Amino acid sequence: MSDRSAITSDFYDLEALLDDDDRALLHRVRTFMAEQVEPVINEYWTRAEFPHHLIPAMAELGIAGTSIQGYGCRGRSPLLDGMIAMELSKGDPSISTFMGVHGGLAMGSIYLCGSEEQKERWLPAMARMELIGAFGLTEPEHGSDVARGLQTTCRRDGDSWVLDGEKKWIGNATFADLVIIWARDVDTERVLGFVVEQGTPGFTAVNLEDKIALRVVQNAHITLAGVRVPEENRLQEAHSFRETADVLRMTRAGVAWSAVGCSRGAYEHALRYALGRRQFGQPIVEFQLVQDLLVRMLGNITASAAMCARLSHLQGAGRMTDEQASLAKAFCTMRMRETVGWARELMGGNGILLENHVGRYVADAEAIYSYEGTREVNTLIVGRGVTGSSAIV
Repeated sequence: MSDRSAITSDFYDLEALLDDDDRALLHRVRTFMAEQVEPVINEYWTRAEFPHHLIPAMAELGIAGTSIQGYGCRGRSPLLDGMIAMELSKGDPSISTFMGVHGGLAMGSIYLCGSEEQKERWLPAMARMELIGAFGLTEPEHGSDVARGLQTTCRRDGDSWVLDGEKKWIGNATFADLVIIWARDVDTERVLGFVVEQGTPGFTAVNLEDKIALRVVQNAHITLAGVRVPEENRLQEAHSFRETADVLRMTRAGVAWSAVGCSRGAYEHALRYALGRRQFGQPIVEFQLVQDLLVRMLGNITASAAMCARLSHLQGAGRMTDEQASLAKAFCTMRMRETVGWARELMGGNGILLENHVGRYVADAEAIYSYEGTREVNTLIVGRGVTGSSAIV
């Protein structure tokens, strides 16, 4: 039972929902995380650095933009896409976040909002991870209220657009080749999207220091000072914040899956620890209170994973609503917070040592809990759906 291959958090065998090819791909992702990421990730987490040397191996997996049809992408189901996000997060939530930003938010913006020419120009290279993407929406003074308060501006100037403003918490932005920037047109008040290429004059991205969560993710504070972007780099099918919201809806399910993965990672490390740890002359897994904690964790994980699986089926059928995505994000991140805390509790003082991994999940869970819609905002979205009354101020 102490063998790594015998420890699983998929208690209801949700992997059986995948076909053989998709399951084989999921297992390749699992092997990659176990063999190449886990041995080095604590070191990078401590230094708050990203393991750039792993990008070629990630590219070989072919999982960037998994659910996108065409353009060098696999065109597989949202269920597989979500389970991959979960598997990445089980190994390390920062790696899952990196891929979610690149393959989800950035590639998704181009796929949903770009012209055919723009999709052909950028998506194949992004699928091969020859070009890395970032997504710039959140601002220093506007997070949850960014739909109404977006302050970054754009104005047309001949065949170009001029962008001015700031963005904050933008993952991958310090090294991304392409950064999606959302800005408000000073003439029409419409929210438009732009692909800003790294090195464009007036664009600067400074890494945020001293984070306590997702330390491997390189979050940037972006300054846009008269950044000139050609019309051909304006996302041609983005005409309002409605299109921005379409991208967020598509990726919010992935965040819920990532929360499940974070929970699974903490649980599996805690179970492995419990199998090998002895106190009072016996393995601690033989104590009732330890088994109680393990079962609580497993219950949270199983309920959350089942909710995500159903959400992915709805998404694949084109029936997923904002309220359904928001409920999954809010519920799964709440259960994640409980689960990683119980995993730490099971380990006692050893749970705060990075060598035992669980402390990293405890810290990283705090970021997953808040990004792409706080619990409070997602709760209000669901509340509006079930009552017909909006409580959002």
